[in-house]
Amino acid sequence: MRGIARLERQLDTLSWPGGSSFVIDGSAISALDTTGAWLLHRIVRAMEGRGSAVKIFGLRPEFSVLLQLVASRSVLQENGAPPRDRFLTRIGQRYWRGVAGLFAMLSFIGETSFILLRSLVRPRIIRWRPILHNIQVSGFEALPIVGLISFLMGLVIAYQGADQLQRFGANIFIVDLVGLSMMRELSPLLTAIIVAGRSGSAYAAQIGTMQVTEEIDALRTIGIGAIEMLVLPKMVALIIVLPLLTVWADIAGVLGGMAMASFKLNVGYGVFIDRIGSAVSLSSFLTGVGKAPVFAAIIAMIGCYQGFCVTGSADSVGRQTTVSVVQSIFLVILTDALFSVVFNWLNI
Repeated sequence: MRGIARLERQLDTLSWPGGSSFVIDGSAISALDTTGAWLLHRIVRAMEGRGSAVKIFGLRPEFSVLLQLVASRSVLQENGAPPRDRFLTRIGQRYWRGVAGLFAMLSFIGETSFILLRSLVRPRIIRWRPILHNIQVSGFEALPIVGLISFLMGLVIAYQGADQLQRFGANIFIVDLVGLSMMRELSPLLTAIIVAGRSGSAYAAQIGTMQVTEEIDALRTIGIGAIEMLVLPKMVALIIVLPLLTVWADIAGVLGGMAMASFKLNVGYGVFIDRIGSAVSLSSFLTGVGKAPVFAAIIAMIGCYQGFCVTGSADSVGRQTTVSVVQSIFLVILTDALFSVVFNWLNI
């Protein structure tokens, strides 16, 4: 590299006669690499910059192509970066990419749904071992974090409502506040967000890594469908475990609210348990649990789809994993809002 820099400085200091014509015989060149092509291009540019006309003849075709490539790159560097697209052009490109991505996701959802229905018709083709493994990883191993966060959320809700209820002597209604807020809304939503960040990202990273290492192409080559092998076990396992995790979050949240109610409002455990049976109806409990399978399908679909969108680099794996978590959480919250509107319309 130091030798090339020295030659470049020497070329800049040379004095070429202006207004003359020069002819370079390239037939004597038997070997030419990128460095040689660059030096030849620099000589020609230096002579032309001083008013001389330069012509090269007899150069081999492959050497001519290399010299043209070096010249084009040099012109690009001298002129700076190419002009950016206009604002409306960028908007159109992003819109088109969004529409194409939406259609690709709908195609993936349709293909997965068809394979799931086919598997339900013929249960013997279902791969039960991967399903059980995913139940353990996504369900059993998530119990501690789901329980802890739900317990703390029950504590916070009871603590925030205690002062307001105490002013009006309505201490017993802390049971209604904690029970309804946790079982109807917060438990399924918090559980889905935790699972999206924990399991949805793992799905995207696992499938994305397999995409980079070409393992998915190898599966297709030997006749094994990637969706049957990778997507269905994850989705079925998550649909099974997320309602159970939601029930676990209900219990942990109520226990947290019960502990704070006893400490802050002197509402005993026995009174709290007696009151919660009448404060929270069965429909409210089932409303919260019923959201969980829908959230599970969304998280599994988004995580697996973004894994298949990885395009051959570690940077792409990280990017699509982040996109899967963001999209999963957004769609879960949006779906929960739609559920609230529909349940209010149906008076549930």
